Amino acid sequence: MKKPISATIDEELLAWMETELRDRTKYRNKSHLIEIALLKMKGKP
Repeated sequence: MKKPISATIDEELLAWMETELRDRTKYRNKSHLIEIALLKMKGKP
């Protein structure tokens, strides 16, 4: 089950996220982008 969270993110990083989200084939939304980044940090493909 997924749980909602809140995070404060640097404006420059947020702008990069918005750029990445323009291509909806890669990430569905901000939550999906963050989840993928965390999984990569954790060591899962």
